[in-house]
Amino acid sequence: MGTHVGSSLPSSTPAAQGVDARGVHAFLDALEAAPGIDPHSVMLLRNGHLVAEGWWAPHTADRPQLLYSLSKSFTSVAAGSAAAEGLIDLDAPVVSYFPEFEAEITDQRSRSMLVRHIASMASGHESETWDRAVPADRAEPVRGFLSLPPEREPGTVFAYNQSCTYTLGAIVQRVTGQSLTAYLRKRLFDPLGITETVWEQFPAGRDLGFSGMHATTDAVARLGQLHLQGGVWEGRRLLPAEWVAEATRSHVSNHDGTAEGAADSDWQQGYGFQFWMSRHGFRGDGAYGQYCVILPEYDAVLALTSQTQDMQEVLDAVWRHLLPAFGDAPLPGREADDASLRSRLSRLLLPPVAGRAAPLAGAGPWAGARFVPEGGTCAHQPTLTEVTLRHRDGTGSSGDDGGAGWVLDLAEGGQRFGLGFGSDGWTTTEGGPGTPPCAVSAGWTDQDTLTATVRFLETPHSLDLRCVLRTGTFTAEWRTRPLHPRPLLHRMCAPRP
Repeated sequence: MGTHVGSSLPSSTPAAQGVDARGVHAFLDALEAAPGIDPHSVMLLRNGHLVAEGWWAPHTADRPQLLYSLSKSFTSVAAGSAAAEGLIDLDAPVVSYFPEFEAEITDQRSRSMLVRHIASMASGHESETWDRAVPADRAEPVRGFLSLPPEREPGTVFAYNQSCTYTLGAIVQRVTGQSLTAYLRKRLFDPLGITETVWEQFPAGRDLGFSGMHATTDAVARLGQLHLQGGVWEGRRLLPAEWVAEATRSHVSNHDGTAEGAADSDWQQGYGFQFWMSRHGFRGDGAYGQYCVILPEYDAVLALTSQTQDMQEVLDAVWRHLLPAFGDAPLPGREADDASLRSRLSRLLLPPVAGRAAPLAGAGPWAGARFVPEGGTCAHQPTLTEVTLRHRDGTGSSGDDGGAGWVLDLAEGGQRFGLGFGSDGWTTTEGGPGTPPCAVSAGWTDQDTLTATVRFLETPHSLDLRCVLRTGTFTAEWRTRPLHPRPLLHRMCAPRP
């Protein structure tokens, strides 16, 4: 993965941009108090200035993270750029970009599906099709998608549909002759100063489009600021104003017709070109809590990564605490509040595992102990086949297992991966080719039990382990299970060449 050095965003104190730091404190309090939310990072921009940023250790600013469906909003930019260059026509039939199998697509609704329909999740299908499109034609999922006749006329019904975005991305890659990543490098990433990015591919050579992009929180913030500014960055127009306006307005209603949906759900306010409309502003988002929230009314952008099953709860906290913090003018005399917030943001930390740093009975019974899945299988992570515990004096080098005093060896079939952990906090292991960067916190809760949390730092996900010496067994449970099954030790990270 190539690294591109980007310039820093303009920064300011919250008060100078009319932001009450106490409201930001309240927002952080809400995230940290919620039992189902693990916040990973936050960046807040106001009036084009970065006023708050922080990363909850062991997460760091320079590490890309899987964005899941927030990837779609980057695909939107690629489509907008291709449209501006005359390479894509929003009103052209989708099938016209794939003439080699046009004769096979005979259903009239499939043939009348336009590029603007797939851009706005209005293909005419009433539900997700990806799980049918891929089995229909694994070598060319676009063909599989177009072979599934829509139940309704294209443009008349909304259905969140990975195949729509995949096909939009495939069109861009076909007409440009480049992957989405390569095409966006000169048109988005370099002009915005976005650093390292990488995208998962399927099939090989085609960026996934609807998911799979790994990027830093800084990249998400810059994407949001570009759209807040109508497609202009540092005086240079990167996207047509018309495209930004179309991408960030509702095209087909996604409201369920209930009063509760209108009042309480940020997933029923409409959908643009790969952006969600919100009760306030609009946003891109991805599974398990990846957000790019754009608030034109407040001239603000919030970029946030996290791990949660309740994405609405995070947005509720934004509306409850951040919106009241935005004022119309600078706030004099708030130096102490700003300094307090800055100090807090510099020392954010995810709680480590509770427990003793050493076993009550001493290292002897534990050193070299081997554990197999409880019940013979590991229900939550079936590919994890064995856990072994090693002990050393903690003076080793910081190799693939972090150089800590204890090492968890995870086995997946014939592959093994060592994860070191120390006496407190988090121990980070960078891994190597094909192995994921991880952070581990572990401790003994009694003389018979070791508990550990493994955070896969380039994803939103973490795995909770429990090893029982008496039975020689372990259990493993995802806090949030990855959406796409993948080998634990080789794919829980950004793709490597």
